[in-house]
Amino acid sequence: MLTKDRLRLIGRRLVQVAPVIVLATFVVFGLQQLVPGDIAVTLAGDNATDARIAEIRKLYGLDRPFFEQYGTWLWHALHGDLGRSILSGEVVLDSILRRFPTSLLIVGCALVLSLVIGVPLGILAATRPGSRIDAFVTSIASLGVALPNFWLAMLLVATFALNWNFFPATGAKPLSAGIGPALLHAALPSIALAAGGVAEVARQLRSSLVEVLGSQYVRTLHAKGLSPAAILWRHGLKNVSVNLLTVVGLIFNRLLGATVVIEAVFAIPGIGSMVVHAAIHKDFPVIQGVVLALVLIVIGLNLLIDVLYTVFDPRVGRR
Repeated sequence: MLTKDRLRLIGRRLVQVAPVIVLATFVVFGLQQLVPGDIAVTLAGDNATDARIAEIRKLYGLDRPFFEQYGTWLWHALHGDLGRSILSGEVVLDSILRRFPTSLLIVGCALVLSLVIGVPLGILAATRPGSRIDAFVTSIASLGVALPNFWLAMLLVATFALNWNFFPATGAKPLSAGIGPALLHAALPSIALAAGGVAEVARQLRSSLVEVLGSQYVRTLHAKGLSPAAILWRHGLKNVSVNLLTVVGLIFNRLLGATVVIEAVFAIPGIGSMVVHAAIHKDFPVIQGVVLALVLIVIGLNLLIDVLYTVFDPRVGRR
């Protein structure tokens, strides 16, 4: 329920993120100025004449001043027009909307795996500090952080797809083709992405829980006769929920960025492979559109997490 405190918090956050969004659009558009080479020469071809290059530069507005180009692009972006792909001529927004569900499915599955595996491991280690179980979980978490996603992805493909034929090696299926086939294709990419997330959730939850369970008021609860299970579930996890929510937001942002590499390994037609292909061929409208969409998603997610803070800790909304 949106109370006055939460509405006030949302209003403050929107005011704060407005300059961030404007700065993000400026940086996104300015990326094309940092890329070596002339896009007009690339589009015209190797043997193009100067007249043809000038014609292409005028056609795409590349002959205008930078800030004029930026203002035109920003005005169109505010109206939902991210331009057309230079290579295919397809509307960029349509391409993003078509490919994004595939990437979101992989990221969503990886996030669920991170929580389903990481939370029990963190609880197990926190309730037995200094034990062999704690050392084992800490070692596994350190290994998960250290393993590169792309290396784990190739290992999973070689083992479970090529050798044992348990999962498809490449490609993806939309949810419209059925939940089973979609999840089957998303399994290996999600596992490769989730390794770091599992480790981060386990480490952060273990650290927060150890601190809470060792605090003075928890010792008082023990003295009053509350069972360890009641203290853990009703007091311990409640107090670390805000920290865990922050970790979930950070992990989602990282997973969204890491899909670029994972989709390349598994040949998945998502936004990651889309932006890689566009970068290779200097298709700037596609690059700008995808990066801007990801920036807005991250900002929107952070705003949602700020609102959820008030659900777990009502004091946040009054600050």
